[in-house]
Amino acid sequence: MRTIIEPFRIKSVEPIHSTTPEQRKELLIQAHYNPFLLKAKDVIIDLLTDSGTGAMSSEQWAGIMRGDESYAGSESFYRFESAVKNITGMPFIIPVHQGRAAEHILFTFKGGEGKYILSNTLFDTTRANIEFSGAQGLDLLCPEGKLPAVSAPFKGNIDTQKLRQVIEEKGKENISVVIVTVTNNSGGGQPVSMENIKMVRDICSHYEIPFFIDACRFAENAYFIKKREVGYQDKTIIDIAREMFSYADGCTMSAKKDAFANIGGFLALNDAKLAEQCRNQLVITEGFPTYGGLAGRDLEAIAIGLGEIVQEDYLHYRIRSIEYIAEKLDAENVPYLKPSGGHALYLDAKAFLPHIPVHEYPGQALAAALYLEGGIRGVEIGSVMFGKYDQQGKLVPATLELLRLAIPRRTYTQSHMDYLLEVIINVYRNRKQIKGFEITYEAEYLRHFTAHFKPAAQK
Repeated sequence: MRTIIEPFRIKSVEPIHSTTPEQRKELLIQAHYNPFLLKAKDVIIDLLTDSGTGAMSSEQWAGIMRGDESYAGSESFYRFESAVKNITGMPFIIPVHQGRAAEHILFTFKGGEGKYILSNTLFDTTRANIEFSGAQGLDLLCPEGKLPAVSAPFKGNIDTQKLRQVIEEKGKENISVVIVTVTNNSGGGQPVSMENIKMVRDICSHYEIPFFIDACRFAENAYFIKKREVGYQDKTIIDIAREMFSYADGCTMSAKKDAFANIGGFLALNDAKLAEQCRNQLVITEGFPTYGGLAGRDLEAIAIGLGEIVQEDYLHYRIRSIEYIAEKLDAENVPYLKPSGGHALYLDAKAFLPHIPVHEYPGQALAAALYLEGGIRGVEIGSVMFGKYDQQGKLVPATLELLRLAIPRRTYTQSHMDYLLEVIINVYRNRKQIKGFEITYEAEYLRHFTAHFKPAAQK
């Protein structure tokens, strides 16, 4: 089997600035041990997120120059709208400046006190917008998805038995939306099967509950379906994607992921009445319906990116790159969430650092260790991001304690990944020296973005 090469050539580069361990130690203290608070120039390999951090193609840059910046009725909007309709098949397309804006608009009308939104796993901004509206978000991840060391083809699936049970318990009139995230970001970038999507559609139809897709990484999910699900091996990525969307009543998307754009997103709907409500809200909060907080050049970049993302040679390279990292970690027995997902490698922080209790945030400790060792920036997806407090103020931990290393699209080469592996393996060999953290400051919503930490007191 030959080496999987990057299916692109590099035309423009930006410098990476090196730092010493001593410098990184001081920088981490200044950032209150939170990688979000580091300056980007002080990071050697930035795997904090794959959102808006990828490299655009020459066609996208050319499209930016063609961008029509008319306030209303821009030609760039119509190209954008056509590209979204071509994939989703949905008639009402509402542009927004990024995915969380689509979530905020949607849950302004689908959230509220006493309402529940059910999901395989809600990501941080989705949950925050749900809770901000007064509603509650409930995760119903399939059982195998909660076991990091167990390998299964579709660990991102929603537990359909649990879905029926919760609908019956809460009352269908109190369930405003069921939303399935593809791929399941907070669940380790794991895919959702077409069979599971169909089952959710049937359940939602039976109870007359709207079914939405969080479509940030729809193309990666479609690729996994092609490779792992019977009956889809000979179908194209775009045909699989179209079938996925055909079962949904609407979708939200951050175009900063599977559209290769640096900014932007959309809300796509089948319901004309809901679309009118959302457009009215858009005008108040984002902008006119044909730009939605975006410049014409951004709309062009998204339209072109949506065409590029469904190219199978790119997706093969993308998924294989993550598998490459996983295979090297397997050789060193480094624990990660298996199998490797689409857009990121998720280290199993609880198994990596078993000596650090969950209330001392092993994922955050691992994030700090990787930065100190090699200037790698990742993000904790565990009890810092999703932990809650009970009435006594005691931490209710997240289901999983992970460190996500999200790989920006078309940005780093194999040598960068080899360097990343060297850092991870060295940290693992010296893992017993790593200590936990305490939170010293946190915001009410999305605390992981701005939280401050200090090393946990030693007992």
